[in-house]
Amino acid sequence: MDPDKQKQQYDHLKGLDRCVRCGRCKALCPTHGADPVEAMSARGRIALLQGLAKEKIRPSGLLNSHIYSCILCSACSGTCPLGIDIPEAIYQGRALLRGSDGKRTPLRYLTRLSIKWPDIAFRIARMGRHNLLPFLVRRGLIPELPEIPEVPLRKTDQVFKTHKKKRGRVAVFTGCSVNYLFPHFGESLLNVLHKLNYEVVLPKGETCCGNPLRTLGLEDEAVEQAKKNHRVFSRLKVDAILSLCPTCTTTIKNDYPKMIGKGLDKAMDISAFFSDKLEPLPRTDNSAVYHDPCHLQYMLGIKNEPRQIIKNAGVKLIETDDPGCCGFGGLYCMSNKETAGDLMQRRARDFTGSGADTLVTSCPGCVIQLSRGIKDRPVIHLIELIEEAYCFRGEAQERLF
Repeated sequence: MDPDKQKQQYDHLKGLDRCVRCGRCKALCPTHGADPVEAMSARGRIALLQGLAKEKIRPSGLLNSHIYSCILCSACSGTCPLGIDIPEAIYQGRALLRGSDGKRTPLRYLTRLSIKWPDIAFRIARMGRHNLLPFLVRRGLIPELPEIPEVPLRKTDQVFKTHKKKRGRVAVFTGCSVNYLFPHFGESLLNVLHKLNYEVVLPKGETCCGNPLRTLGLEDEAVEQAKKNHRVFSRLKVDAILSLCPTCTTTIKNDYPKMIGKGLDKAMDISAFFSDKLEPLPRTDNSAVYHDPCHLQYMLGIKNEPRQIIKNAGVKLIETDDPGCCGFGGLYCMSNKETAGDLMQRRARDFTGSGADTLVTSCPGCVIQLSRGIKDRPVIHLIELIEEAYCFRGEAQERLF
């Protein structure tokens, strides 16, 4: 690691001395709720990172276990009265600890390769979906994945024009999960934007947002991804950069300024974009529970917009008693399977007890995780509900896909 970068990371951790142990960050921490010991809370991890920065604690398997047990949901974000950026401290701590963290070395290797050659990784996954992928899942090297589609969403530099008066022009940041695992989510988004008369750009050169690399302590590699994406998207003349993944949106909008000194300010979640563009429809007999993705509500501050969209689509919205993290956390669910599984089962039971027809969420990762525990009813992305209501319901509309 670059010595100057390492010094910056230590300096960032030394700023944790401002912590007065008030415990406000601890109250919402889902991992502490699942395992109520101090080291499994946000406050406990801050204390451990303080010890690391002051060289009172040396890197060890136990220290790594606690720092990597953070789901990075950001529930603690904004709770600190002194303004300590706890998720950023976890990222910097992991970057410092990665050299001593042999447990996740195979996962780092696979993640690097997949991000460096994503199309090759996709073709290998497609060919090995009946043998190689199940083997890697059994070994705990990758999470259980949905059915691998035949082709990804993004192929080349693509512009989808509208045949009517153009309402505006937007770009789509597809992200890895939508591009390679859920291209039909992207197609749904394109159909809705087409109906609303928006010109859509899928630019050539988009790469992984970098968040999976950061979660594994691969900060330098994540910075390179940030620079590439900023070059591609910052030069586009668009009204907004839309994403179907709250983690991607959070990363390119909020984290890039910390990583490279500049972010993509036009990045936004689809629910914020569509909230004032979809007219109310007649009521149907359908009912749904909405699951809040962690990064959407804690980092982007979006909670009411998806609920209003569901109501506007004519679907009865049912609120449950115990909303909380689903336990996916990107790569978290692989190295912390027990805690991730407990959180998922808790959320699945909460939904099942509601009696709702469908669970709706706004995150591809949440769809993957919750689909493992909910088998008798559909778990869908919000964009699928929007497309069904505004493009498919009633009279057939012109569609791209």
